[in-house]
Parts: sequence; C-alpha cells; structure tokens
Amino acid sequence: MLKKLLQFNWFTFLSMVALTVIGVIFIKSAGEARTVASLQDAWRLHAATALFGLILYFTLSFFDYRKILDLGSTPYFLISVILLVAVLAFGDKVYGGKRWLLFFQPSEVAKLAVILMVAKVFGRKRPTNTFLDLLHGLGLLALPALLILAEPDLGTALVLVPAILVMLLCARVCLRVLIPVLAACLLAAGAVLAAVHVAETTNNPQTKATIYRFLPLKEHQRARLRTFLNPEADPYGGGWNLRQAKISIGSGSLTGKGIGKGEQKFLGYLPPSVSMNDFIFCVLAEETGFVGASVVLALFGVLLLSGLWTALRCPDDRGRLTVIGILTLVFAHVYVNIAMSIGLMPITGLPLPFISAGKTFLVVLLAAFGIIQSVSLHREEES
Repeated sequence: MLKKLLQFNWFTFLSMVALTVIGVIFIKSAGEARTVASLQDAWRLHAATALFGLILYFTLSFFDYRKILDLGSTPYFLISVILLVAVLAFGDKVYGGKRWLLFFQPSEVAKLAVILMVAKVFGRKRPTNTFLDLLHGLGLLALPALLILAEPDLGTALVLVPAILVMLLCARVCLRVLIPVLAACLLAAGAVLAAVHVAETTNNPQTKATIYRFLPLKEHQRARLRTFLNPEADPYGGGWNLRQAKISIGSGSLTGKGIGKGEQKFLGYLPPSVSMNDFIFCVLAEETGFVGASVVLALFGVLLLSGLWTALRCPDDRGRLTVIGILTLVFAHVYVNIAMSIGLMPITGLPLPFISAGKTFLVVLLAAFGIIQSVSLHREEES
C-alpha cells in the first residue's frame, strides 16, 4: 500500500479536486441570479455528482488499466454507440437538439469510449504504418462523431477530432498520410471561415446564396461564425453574449469584485441560461479578476503537465495513448471554452472541465482521470 501511495500522482488528484471545488463555488454564485429554485441549488447537484464521480475515480484508480482496456473498452464503445442511436430515436429535445436520454448525455459518455477503444487497438497493433490502419482509426472516430453531429451537436463532435488525431500521431499511424490529412483539415477550416466572410460582406445576393448552398452549415452555425468574424456587426443580437462575456471578464480587473458580487449576471446582461455552464469562466473572472483567472489556468496547467508526466513514464503504449487522448480532450475543452469567451474562437457549447455545471461530463471526467491514476499506479506491473 505504501508503494501505491508513493506512486499516486498527487498533483493530478489535488488540482482536479481544487478545480471541482471552484466549480461548486461559482455554480452557486451564478445560480444566485436565477429565479428557479432547482437552478439556484445546482451547486448542490454538482457537489453530489462530484462525490459520486470520486467514488468511481478511486475504484478505477486501483483497478489495473490494462484490464479496463482489454475487458471493458469494446463493450463500452458498443454501448455508447447504441446510446447515441437511442438518443436520436427517443431523446428529449432541448434547444432544438436531441442530446439528453433520461438524465444524461450519451455524447459525453462516447468521448471516453472512443479514446479507450483507440488506445486498445493501437496500443497493441504493430506495425501501424499502413493506410488501412489509418482508416481503422478514423473509422472509430467517424461513427460516434457522425451520430453526435446528427443530434446536432457540432462542438462535441469536433472536440473529439484533436484527441483522436493526436493519439494516432503518437502511435505513428501512417504518418505519410496522416500529416497531410491534418494539414487539409486546417486548410478546410480556414476555407470555411473565408467563405463565410465573403458571403457576409458581398453585396451580391446570388454570390451569398451560392456560397451557402455548398457550405453544410445550419443557420445558427452561420450566425456564430458571423459573430466571430465581425462581433460588432450585431452587438444587441447575435453578438450580445460575446460582448457581455468580454465586459464580464474585463470588469473583473486585477482582483475582481468579490465572490457572489458579479454584476453582469445579476443584471441579466450575461444571460442566466449560460452563466453557470458555457460562460462560467466569465463569472469567475469578473468576481476574482486576473488573479483568480490565473489561478484557474495554473491549476489546469498542473493537471495537464502532471498527467503528461504519467504518460511519459508509462512503458506501455496502451496506457500512454489513453492518457494522451484524455489530456488532449481536456486541453481542447479548456482552450475552446476560454477562447470563445474572449472572442478568439466561435461560440460553441463546450463546458469548462470540472467547473461548468454538467452531470454527465463531470462523471466522465472523474472516471477518465481515475484511469490516468491507474496508469500511474500500475504502469510498472507485468501485462
């Protein structure tokens, strides 16, 4: 037991717990601006969910990650796909999309399932330098991603892409094809932004109609891109959330206005519907200022770097790929969530890990970091 405690990655654990506690504090703060009692008490649900997630965390921590991958990853992947199909058929429709099945979001469950499946397949597969190997990896990503897109939930589908591509890169899966594919994805993203910019600035209605005929974007997605490219064009409409998010962050100054004393949420300028999830970083920054925001970023830095240290010390490819996939997913969430709050990325509904309100995502995150802790504890044992 003493040996296990010495191998326990306390930096990862303590930073994770600290971020979760911060989440409880600022969900409570954001909830004070709500009039519905259940939303005012959302922090209690977040705390209770965290306690359940921590039980799952410790259970997985002391269970050999190799057995988790070998015995659990395939059934977990298949169940997640079934759940994604089920939510399309029977899910509750909220804000124009079918994302909820009873009390949880299958798309959040699927994120970890895809990472574990890719780690299992490419952690043992040698060699992995053929084009068929690359198609195999992309296929494992494509099936859940397409089902998530059908909900529709573009943000969740896209955030899986960097996690799986980084895993395939680390597994050296057909790099002569994978690297050009990555370059093509970046060029395609730039081309879409350029096309939307041309469509929104042209004086020719026919040109605009032609561009949007070939762009597979829904109207709300076009609106988000318009806001990103020119947020001042509609400051009281499509650009309202972004404008208020920036005001919230900027008004926090150096040390903030005090926890629970943020004005943007109470006055309703920062919409209550997003203040405790997508834009909770704005509430945090307004109430704790640059100092508080820096502390949160530092905690995420400790979390990611200590997790990376676990990956680097793991001699087993399965464990290393699992950790890298989870860390990349978390980094993508953190980057996109904060970047969209300050106008560096288009607005999308991605939560801030451990801090934003969201039961399913929090449980999945704690389970994922339990597996990372398992890699730290069991990395030196025989396969």
